[in-house]
Amino acid sequence: MKQAGRGFTLIELLMVIAIILVLAALLFPVFAKAKSAALKTQCTSQIRQLGISWHLYADDYDDQSVPSYYPSPLTGMEIAWDFSDGNQPGLLFPYTKSGLIAKCPSFMGESWSRQYTGYALNASYIGGDFWSGIDPAIRSQISSPSETVLFADAGFGQPVRANNYLRSPSDSLFVAGKVHFRHNGFANLVWVDGHASSWSKRFKTAEYESVVGSISEGDELYDLD
Repeated sequence: MKQAGRGFTLIELLMVIAIILVLAALLFPVFAKAKSAALKTQCTSQIRQLGISWHLYADDYDDQSVPSYYPSPLTGMEIAWDFSDGNQPGLLFPYTKSGLIAKCPSFMGESWSRQYTGYALNASYIGGDFWSGIDPAIRSQISSPSETVLFADAGFGQPVRANNYLRSPSDSLFVAGKVHFRHNGFANLVWVDGHASSWSKRFKTAEYESVVGSISEGDELYDLD
């Protein structure tokens, strides 16, 4: 007579479950780190594309930078580099062909009803500020393109909220226009010369918002000199 197969005992099942839990605990940080690295790589690609689109815009507009923003003459609503009239494509859309390029895959903060966010254009010196009477820069005026930030991972506050206009430390609006070091202590930047970099040197931070700040003590990496 054939005997029934021997089943697992309760202790054996508990041991198997314990081993699975241990393996999961060991592997989860590895998977999380791999996912974070993949998102950072995607972010680097997107911010580099923003830099390319900025140059294409300047090529079409007599070397002038895309404006940070200005009010619509028809509706009074904001028209910006990344969006217009509420939630419509912005001034760079004809060159990016996708709003998603302006959305960092790692940014999960308050977006102020903007569909795509996470990056900011250097408004203090390059994109200009309409209400402050500061015109967009002319590309040829930028004397050190490799040392002048163009776009950056951005945010402010705690929890971190979006800002789409990057401000230099001397700018009165710096409090709401900071760099966000969201990639394990690094921020992705693209410079005027087109190269992208991962930046960890952090300045002008505060205890209550330690993951945001500036990339230099003064304006030396923001200004046109």
